[in-house]
Amino acid sequence: MSDDHFPAHGPAPGFTVETAKVLAEVAHNRQKDKLKRPYREHVLAVGDALADFDDDIRIAGYLHDIAEDTPITRQALLDMGVSERAVEIIERVTNRLHSNPDDYQAGIREIAEDHDAALVKIADNAHNSLPERVKALAEKWPDKPPVTKYRDARPVLYAAVEVEEVRKILARVNPWLLEELDDRLDEEDTTDYENLSYGEAGAGAASADVRAGER
Repeated sequence: MSDDHFPAHGPAPGFTVETAKVLAEVAHNRQKDKLKRPYREHVLAVGDALADFDDDIRIAGYLHDIAEDTPITRQALLDMGVSERAVEIIERVTNRLHSNPDDYQAGIREIAEDHDAALVKIADNAHNSLPERVKALAEKWPDKPPVTKYRDARPVLYAAVEVEEVRKILARVNPWLLEELDDRLDEEDTTDYENLSYGEAGAGAASADVRAGER
């Protein structure tokens, strides 16, 4: 077949969400997480958590650690057919590519500058914060629980996207965090309900009812 059919650096056709899922499984197949569990379970869970979003975001979810933990390069991803947008999301959530890789919270702030990257990192954070995982990590490192950084990152990441987008992700990957989210929203609600006028009070009550119904 003639090389004219495929540009030297152009994307190959047909890279889908399912392709990303398979690539993630293969690329992380022999890796283990901090608890010695198969790492592919984590990347698959992050991709699955983004099922309500577009294909680029879902692909970035499945491949969010591929630049961090495998030899696969940016150009290799592009040549496989991964979109420029998805690759940029992957790079933004890659710790070693941050301005200061040793400063986790600074990296979170860089991620939060991009809406799509924040969505992927919210899914990553939520899976890392599952109750049974938090318990196991705390037991393994009783003097320095690694989960604290995840808790501190959530307000920064949540502020970068719409509340309903956060809810969709948490409902899929870690419903236990929904209560924490609602508590935070209640704390941020500075409405003075005692001194509202009649019209404002009606609107405020309706808003509160909507939040209650969403829980």
